[in-house]
Amino acid sequence: MRTFLSLVIVATLGFLVGCGGGSSGGTPVGVPPGGGSTGNVQAIAVDGGPVAGTIYPNGAFTSVTICNPGTTTCQTIGGILVDTGSFGLRILSSAITLTGLQTLTSGNSTLYNCINFADGSFLWGTAEVADVQMAGELASSETIQVIADPATGTFTIPTNCSNGGIDEDTQATLGTNGILGVGPEPVDCGLACDPGGGNTTPPEPFYYLCSTGTACTPTFVSCGAICGDPNANQQVTNPVALFANDNNGVIVQLPALSGAAATESGSLIFGIGTQTNNQIPSTATIFTLDSLDTFSVTFNGTTYNSANNTPSFIDLGSNALFFPNTTVVNQLPVCTDVTSFYCPTSIQNFSATNQGATSGTGTVNFSIDNADNLFAAGGGADAAFSTLGGPNAGGGFDYGLPFFYGKSVITAIDGAAVPSVAPAAPWWAY
Repeated sequence: MRTFLSLVIVATLGFLVGCGGGSSGGTPVGVPPGGGSTGNVQAIAVDGGPVAGTIYPNGAFTSVTICNPGTTTCQTIGGILVDTGSFGLRILSSAITLTGLQTLTSGNSTLYNCINFADGSFLWGTAEVADVQMAGELASSETIQVIADPATGTFTIPTNCSNGGIDEDTQATLGTNGILGVGPEPVDCGLACDPGGGNTTPPEPFYYLCSTGTACTPTFVSCGAICGDPNANQQVTNPVALFANDNNGVIVQLPALSGAAATESGSLIFGIGTQTNNQIPSTATIFTLDSLDTFSVTFNGTTYNSANNTPSFIDLGSNALFFPNTTVVNQLPVCTDVTSFYCPTSIQNFSATNQGATSGTGTVNFSIDNADNLFAAGGGADAAFSTLGGPNAGGGFDYGLPFFYGKSVITAIDGAAVPSVAPAAPWWAY
């Protein structure tokens, strides 16, 4: 599964379109006074992002601290997009001033990582090792991706990685300083990329060994104890999976929102059932996931799931509710200026039914408003929108950030131990 990070610049409004006014609904449970981060609670904010003069709509941002492993030589980097639809920490090289991170190598070659997103964009960069700190949590010696293109004249990014897509290797193109992937998997590739995974050829376009003057070669990379490999994990890793205790998932909390607001503050709570502030609510419904970490959504009489080649999912890294408009096209015309979003003549109300792979069912009511009007409201300064929607060319149903307003949304990591009241992970609950 890959998140939708559609980063089209709307020049007249200064918006980044990518990943729906009213006033804030207050501080969610678990957020420390003043919005700071402590214990197992990391503050997040829908605040427009770090790009000066440009608003990233419906992006939940936070800060992470990276350190040279085993030391107190560290750097805190803000403007990191929180994403429950991908796995691993990825930071722009241009945002890192810390020196001394260990780059993974083999012989004279350097290990590189590639990730492709559903909008056709991609990230390329070295695999490097850092201690990662958030709130009171520590992921020791974690492999992260440091995003940067190869130096001129060294080698070319493999075409199976770039695939004619958008190279988001700068803050201006990515719209952030990096991506914190805390989705339902512990690593970004797993056994498919592991030398013990039973594959005879390394899959593309995940990991490559590259050296100056030669073509990059796809390579196997160990995923360690997470995948049952006795070797050390070297894949880009969901940092939550490496925490000492609160390592089985996350809870995202954002206050209720009606329409638009300048900003919204919320929290990213680490762990499920490990502390008093991350218990599974008795009112929550748990939706189990299939082998692709997706579930089924029935909307206007059509079911969207992986069996129909239209996988559906919940994803904080998507900045709108993205879904096919084939059955509601007259109600939801796309905007003429930015076709990533819908621009109905008036607000439209809908409902859909979510169904877990083996258990969990529930109805979701949502509304879609005119994106042009939303972006213009508040003098073009608003960053939070609860009624923002757009078409999904992939055919599935993508519950992006607007879905999270007014909820506690839980993501359980595949293979992790979860409370006895819950089925085996992975799953979502809300």
